[in-house]
Amino acid sequence: MKKSFITLIVVAVASIGGLYSLPKVAVKDDKRATENKVPTQSEASKPSAPAAETHLPPVPAEQRKAIDGARQIFESTNHSTSERIRAGEQLAELFTQVSRFDSAAYFAGEMAGLQPTVERYLKAGDRYYEAFTFALDSDKAATLGQQTRDWYQKALDQNPNLLQAKANLAMTYVSTSNPMQGIGMLRELLEQDPDFEPALFNLGILSMRSNQYEKAVGRFERILRTHPNSTRTMFYLGICYAETGQKEKAKPLLEEVRKKETDPSIQAGVREYLEQLK
Repeated sequence: MKKSFITLIVVAVASIGGLYSLPKVAVKDDKRATENKVPTQSEASKPSAPAAETHLPPVPAEQRKAIDGARQIFESTNHSTSERIRAGEQLAELFTQVSRFDSAAYFAGEMAGLQPTVERYLKAGDRYYEAFTFALDSDKAATLGQQTRDWYQKALDQNPNLLQAKANLAMTYVSTSNPMQGIGMLRELLEQDPDFEPALFNLGILSMRSNQYEKAVGRFERILRTHPNSTRTMFYLGICYAETGQKEKAKPLLEEVRKKETDPSIQAGVREYLEQLK
C-alpha cells in the first residue's frame, strides 16, 4: 500500500499533543544543529509570539493584560519569592493557553531557579519538552531539546527513577546526529519495565518511521495487553497491520477506533485507511 508516512505521523502526533509523541519537527527535518543560542529573557517573555511562532494569532487583549500584570510581579524584586513563583506559574499557564510554549517553558525554568527542587526541575523539563514537540523550526527545536535535557538531567540527578522524564529526554535525541543514543535509552527503560507504555509507544513510532512495521506491531500489541482501551495505540497498530498486509486484522481494529475516538485528525486517518482497505 503506497502512502505518505509523513502525513500519517503528522496527523497522529497532532492528536497526541506531545504526551508520548515523536516531535513534529523530526518528521520534517532529520538533521538538526545540536547547539544554538538560548533566547534572551526579553525574547522569551514577550506576550506576543516569538520569531518562530509568528504564524500564531495575536494574544487576546484580556490575556495580554493578565500576562503583563503577572510579569510585573515576577520581574519585581519587591515581591517575595513565593509571590514571584505564583506569578511565574500564572505566566506559564497563560502562555500555554495561547500556544506560546517556549515562553511557558522559559518561566518554568526561571521558577526552578528560584525554587531548585526535583519537582520544579521536572516541571521545567516537561514545559521545555512540550515546546520541543511543537517546534516547527529545526534550529529552535535543537535549542529546546537541549534545554529539555538540561532540566530533566537536574531532576534525574536527584531522582534517577523518573521513567517518564527519561522517555521524554530520549526522544530529544532521536533527530539529532546521534539518534541511537535516544533509542538506546528507550530500550534501557524497557529493561527496567518491559510494559512501560511511553517507551513502547515511542519505539513503535520510530519503527514505523523506518518502515519496520513488523517491529512496531509487537510494541503496539504489547501496549494493548496492558492498556486495552488506548484508541491511539489501536490506530497505529491498525496502520501497521495494513502496511504488513494483515487486512483482516487492520479493518476491525480501525473500525473500533472509528467508533471510539473523537479526535478529528485520527478520524480522518482512519477514514483514509479504511477506504484503501476496501
